[in-house]
Formats: sequence, structure tokens, C-alpha cells
Amino acid sequence: MKTHVKCLKEKKQMTNKNLELQSLDVIFDRMVEVMDHSKKDIFIISEQSRQSFEEMKVELEIIRGSIEAVILEGDSLEAKSRLARNRLAEVSKNFNSYDEPQVRSAYENANELQINLLIKRNEEKQLRQRRDELERRLQGLLEMIERADQLVNQVNIVINYLTSDLKEVGEALENAKIKQDFTLKIIEAQEEERKRLSREIHDGPAQMLANVLLRTDLINLTYQQRGGEEAMKEIIELKSTVREALSEVRRIIYDLRPMALDDLGLIPTLRKYIATTGEYNPTKKIHFQTYGEEIRIQPKFEVAIFRLIQECLTNGLKHGQFSEAWVKVEWVKHKMNIIVKDNGIGFDPKVVKEKSFGLIGMQERVDLLEGSMKILSTPGNGTTILFSIPINEE
Repeated sequence: MKTHVKCLKEKKQMTNKNLELQSLDVIFDRMVEVMDHSKKDIFIISEQSRQSFEEMKVELEIIRGSIEAVILEGDSLEAKSRLARNRLAEVSKNFNSYDEPQVRSAYENANELQINLLIKRNEEKQLRQRRDELERRLQGLLEMIERADQLVNQVNIVINYLTSDLKEVGEALENAKIKQDFTLKIIEAQEEERKRLSREIHDGPAQMLANVLLRTDLINLTYQQRGGEEAMKEIIELKSTVREALSEVRRIIYDLRPMALDDLGLIPTLRKYIATTGEYNPTKKIHFQTYGEEIRIQPKFEVAIFRLIQECLTNGLKHGQFSEAWVKVEWVKHKMNIIVKDNGIGFDPKVVKEKSFGLIGMQERVDLLEGSMKILSTPGNGTTILFSIPINEE
């Protein structure tokens, strides 16, 4: 019941994480969409402003031409008006020398020219005001166009940033979630390993040692009641039990860390491990080959490479269901190439790798060694895992 509840909680947590990632993708898509629409709106405003700018430029040129024409006409009228005023002054001065029609004509001509001059000056003033207004509006439109162009460029930069750099944020967060889950899985695996070791020690060496204590009391009783010969048989059986307990302790220690790695090196330890694995799994056949000159490498590399091969074979035995497997180690200059191949049921690496913490752990270990790992497998056709590890001599 507790396991079922725990599974439901984990499933709910994973669902919430997936929803968070999906929501984040939707938010980013919406941001890009809004920014793209904003860019289009700014571009439309910019084009309308540009069109108005061109129309106003044409109008300004026309008004400037009109101002020049009005100034010329005004100057001409002013000159004529000056002459007419002089003529009127002369007529007024010599009033008796001119008849009434001449006086009226001089007065009307001077008055008409003065009125026309005032009209032209007023027209010039209005044209100048219109010119100044257009120049101010053109300057404002020019600044608006430049600002719109800057905004379009800035929006393009933001869109490119969102679509290129931040587009992978969801994947990065998902990878971070996987790593977090991987860390939690490691802690869980450590606890499971402790429980397993506790059970193995309790069911194996601890039980055997408890049996030894009971048998020692039994030997003393047997010697007193049935004689030395029967007691000797009990001692022989006791030695066998102690030997089995010692073997179990050694096996547990070997699983924790093969001591032969420190004493013999990687290749002899692998041979011994593969042979031991074959003894525990008599229906499985595991071949081991090595090529090139064997050298001692740094202890951390030996342990890491041993664990990689151990994990491959463990996964193959547990999940791959192979009947035959091959382990090949090739020594080349400053590099070690490893092939672990089996004839098991195979799998789809794209589907399984995302959920397999064993494979993720192997990849993490290879990355720490600055090496490479490649998985070749299809359902029903076995599995081949290739490692290439740069090495340094001890």
C-alpha cells in the first residue's frame, strides 16, 4: 500500500514537472508571438510616418516656391505702390493743375496697390507660418521614423534571442530536472544498496557465524556424550561453515570494491570478475579479449572503467536477457577502446535512455573521464556499447 502511494506521488510530481515545462514553452511561444505582432505594428507606423514625411516634403517644396513667388510679387507691388504714392503726393501738391478724373485716378490707383500689397504680405505671412509648421512636423516625423527603426531592430534582437537562446531553456530545465531526479535516484539507490548489504550480511555471514556459535556448543556436548570421533566430524563441518562464511564476506567486499584492482590492475580484475559472474550465472557465456600492450593506469581510471563494464554486464543480465556476451578491451596510444556486446533482446536507446538512470550514470561517468560513449541497439537484435576513454599511465 505504501509503495503504491509512493508511486502515485512520484507520478504526480512527474506530471506537475511536465506541465511546468509545457507551460514554459507556451509562455515563450506567446512572448515570441506578441513581440512579432509588435514589430509588425511598429513597422506599419514607421511606413505611415515615412509616407506622411514624403508628402509633407513635397508640400513644403511647393510652399517654399509659393513664398518666393509671393515675395517677388510683393516687392513688385511695393515698388508700384511707392510710385503711386509719389504720384498721389504730386497730384495733391499741385491739386489745381489736375482735373478731377486725374485726381480720382491717382488716389484709386495708390489705394488699390496698397490693398494688393497688404494682401500679398498677409499671404506671405500665412505661407511662412505653414512652412515653419511643416518643418517642425517633418522634424518630428523624422525623429519618429528613426525611433521606429531602432525599435524594430531592438525587437528583432529580442525575437532572435527568444527563438535562439531561450528556446532551449525548456530543454535545459528538463535536463536539470533529469539530473535532479538522477541525484535523488542515486540517493535512493544508495539506501537500497545499504539495505541489500544489510540483508546479505544478515542472511549470509551473520547467520553462519551464529551457526558457528551453536555448533561450538554442540561439539562440546557431542564430545562428552558420543566421543571424540563424532566431535571431530562436527569440527570438520564447522570448518566448512566458516569457509562458506569467509567466502560470502569476500564476495560482499568484492562487490563493494574489487581489492584486486589495487594489487593486480584492471585486466586481471576484469578476468576474475567475468569468471566469477559466469560461475554465478552458469547459463550465460561471457567472452573476454584484450588487445595491445597492457599498462597500469591511474586508479581512478581503473575503477571507473571497471564500473562501466560491470554496469554493462549487470544491465545485460538483468534486462537484456542475453545468453552470450563479449567484452573487448583495446589498448592504443593514450586511449582505451572498449566494446561490450551481447545477443539479448535489445532496446531503443532513444526511448530507454531518458528513463534509464543506469545509462545516465554511465554517461555521467564517461563525461567525467572526458571520454565518449555510443549505444547501438534495436529491439530483438542485442546491444553493443562502445567506449573511448583517454588514459594516462600511472
